[in-house]
Amino acid sequence: MGLLVSVAAQILNKSGRDEQATLVTLAGIVVVLLMLIEQIGKLFSLIYATFGF
Repeated sequence: MGLLVSVAAQILNKSGRDEQATLVTLAGIVVVLLMLIEQIGKLFSLIYATFGF
């Protein structure tokens, strides 16, 4: 995911579209954070099921 965002941002920067490159970078960060939050939720569910809190 990071590689795709990085390539897209570099292409946009080289073509003079700095604002779009910034937006692509921010969108990539948001998507990765949402994916990370989902995985952390699964981790807590697994811990809860394992230890039975």
